[in-house]
Amino acid sequence: MSDGAEPRRIVHIDMDAFYASVEQRDNPDLRGKPVAVGGASKRGVVAAASYEARQFGVRSAMPSVTASRRCPDLIFVKPRFDVYRAVSAQIRGIFARYTPVIEPLSLDEAYLDLTGRLGPGMTATATAAEIRAAILTETGLTASAGISYCKFLAKIASDQRKPNGQFVITPERGADFIANLPVGRFHGVGPATAAKMARLGIETGADLRAQSLDFLQARFGKSGRWYHDISRGIDNRIVKPDRIRKSIGAETTYFDDLYALAEGQQALEPLAEKVWRHAERNEARGRTVTLKVKFSDFRQVTRAHSLQRPVADGAELLRIAQELLTGVMPDPRGVRLLGVTLSGLAVKEEQNDGQLDLFDKNTISTETDRG
Repeated sequence: MSDGAEPRRIVHIDMDAFYASVEQRDNPDLRGKPVAVGGASKRGVVAAASYEARQFGVRSAMPSVTASRRCPDLIFVKPRFDVYRAVSAQIRGIFARYTPVIEPLSLDEAYLDLTGRLGPGMTATATAAEIRAAILTETGLTASAGISYCKFLAKIASDQRKPNGQFVITPERGADFIANLPVGRFHGVGPATAAKMARLGIETGADLRAQSLDFLQARFGKSGRWYHDISRGIDNRIVKPDRIRKSIGAETTYFDDLYALAEGQQALEPLAEKVWRHAERNEARGRTVTLKVKFSDFRQVTRAHSLQRPVADGAELLRIAQELLTGVMPDPRGVRLLGVTLSGLAVKEEQNDGQLDLFDKNTISTETDRG
């Protein structure tokens, strides 16, 4: 926030256990029970967990066998991403009633900039409550909200009253709030970085603020500037409307390992079809096809091929992925996971030169257990 400038009104809306909540909404028999969205097989992974399941320590990205051990009564539900996308679009429509400045982060969360768009007598806090009420009325789902003057604190604030609550961090409170915040809760500080900071005696925002910019840049490179600024409550990033992914991908973990090349190439067919279908729906084209292969020993390789032009169609996407696989399979270890990604994305627009405009370089994340 610039000195003397009027504070921005940034709201971060985060749906509560989105995938699992949609399943509980649509199937009354699941309500009040521990639910995991994902596969129940020995190779399955939890995509999302209900709050009832989280009480047992079930988390997203956890192997299904581990989740079942922690919660023997856990109910697995296959994901329905078409439904989740439809509900997300419905929620996005509610956001648009209040501001056109919406930056989706994933299907279940987004930033909204309400600066200069509040109705007479309205505050950002009251508007966030109104948005959450509309979501509940129209979708039957609850959402949490964080309200602050910058994106960093708005996102942090949305965690404070979950589920079905909201929290405000004003400019006056921002510095003190950050000072008491463990660095492990800073977005952009992962477990490895938090451990490195701990070894340097940095455990809170106050500890981070006590370090000089030179000190942080020497130890954390380009991220040092971000840590230096955010520890002081400085985050001037704008809310970017129409945040678009830079790649489209799909992957599958197999119950039984794949050994034969022909078997692997056949397994790529539904993955390529899914990626191309999504590209078509978004009127996107990409120039680079990347193949991801994970072996039974969990070692992983990637192979990529880039064209001078966009991939023409789904058949060409599949052909390139299958050709890439010929350099990897067969392998005596067996393949447990395959993935296909289309990147270098561009969107078709009516222009005199007929060229493709590049998407921005942002990505859309998936649901996390914070929801």
